[in-house]
Amino acid sequence: MDSEQVLTREFYLRDPAIVAVELLGKTLIRSFGGGSLEGIIVETEAYYGLLDPASRAFRGKKNYNRLMWGEPGRVFVYNVHRYWMFNVVAHEPGEVGAVLIRALEPTKGMDIMMRNRPVEDPRGLTSGPGKLTIALGIYRGLHGEDVTDPEGQVFIGDDEREYEVGSSRRIGVTRDLERDLRFYVKGNPFVSR
Repeated sequence: MDSEQVLTREFYLRDPAIVAVELLGKTLIRSFGGGSLEGIIVETEAYYGLLDPASRAFRGKKNYNRLMWGEPGRVFVYNVHRYWMFNVVAHEPGEVGAVLIRALEPTKGMDIMMRNRPVEDPRGLTSGPGKLTIALGIYRGLHGEDVTDPEGQVFIGDDEREYEVGSSRRIGVTRDLERDLRFYVKGNPFVSR
């Protein structure tokens, strides 16, 4: 993918919910093992700052979450129940936020993804946030990477695909904001269940 097709930093300099919706249908590309692992983003969740009880930023700025206050377009990786969660920092100037990439539809490098995360049914390969990080070899070492750099280890490319978007409350949170902040491509078999 050439540099003109990679999403620019300005794309992420907006409200996390807007970015979360507009990331649907974009292509996540991970350089891995001398090859390229790719997938269409089919599910996301938006997270805000200190007023969002489900956010990693809710309890204030710490070493592990300080990127949420930083430059949009950076990878924010954290661990939940032994699984890495892949987020992209997204917020308006002076604000706090990130978008969790919850699921992908694999499009390239599926043989490598299946070695990383062997499954019988390919629909279960990347249909959840922990599943996709294992399949794509995403780990803490990518924390802080710039997804707007086409020469980086992970970046997100633009695409003109259009889908019908569904929404719901975020999954697996005990306290939530009173609005839908999970977005997904309706009818896509790789959306988490």
